[in-house]
Amino acid sequence: MTKSIEFYFDFISPYSFLAYKKLIIHNKNNDLNIDFKPILLGGLHKLGGITAPAFNERKMKNMKNDCLMVAKKNNIEFVWNEKFPLNSLYLMRGYLSVENETKKKFFDICFDSYWKKNMDILKEENVNQILKDSGINKNKYLQKIEDQKIKDELKYLTNLAFEKDIFGAPTFVVNKKIFWGQDRLEYALDEYFS
Repeated sequence: MTKSIEFYFDFISPYSFLAYKKLIIHNKNNDLNIDFKPILLGGLHKLGGITAPAFNERKMKNMKNDCLMVAKKNNIEFVWNEKFPLNSLYLMRGYLSVENETKKKFFDICFDSYWKKNMDILKEENVNQILKDSGINKNKYLQKIEDQKIKDELKYLTNLAFEKDIFGAPTFVVNKKIFWGQDRLEYALDEYFS
């Protein structure tokens, strides 16, 4: 069986964005087998009875400063989104619904739109731009994200993450070992290459 790094993410998570950008740097030779696992972070928090940092004023202030510090240290272009937090449900369903050959482009554009371009990802014109830039047919996309199979798949992946004791994003899983947080990526890579 081929070893992989499972990467649990939500577009709404600034730490998922930072972890992904760090992962790209580590994967410049394309020698990592990354298994992207979309989850709905709000749903995961609800299952675990967790109050997200975004809803705690003191944590939120530290989170913003921390993300800016991590981005600067790693030379990652990052802008704290003025609309944080937004509901990422439709984009997370969207990731599951788009064709495999479009997933990477859609993934990159969604993350960059929110965490580099400070876009309100719930505004129709911004969603339209994301779809256009990704080469995705808007009508097909809107139809697919309402498909019950897609809804069920996102719910299933979120529940499965919870059952694996995953409680936040990003989380990396290598050899069934859990590494939570963008600052644990190096540990996950050590496990991957061991």
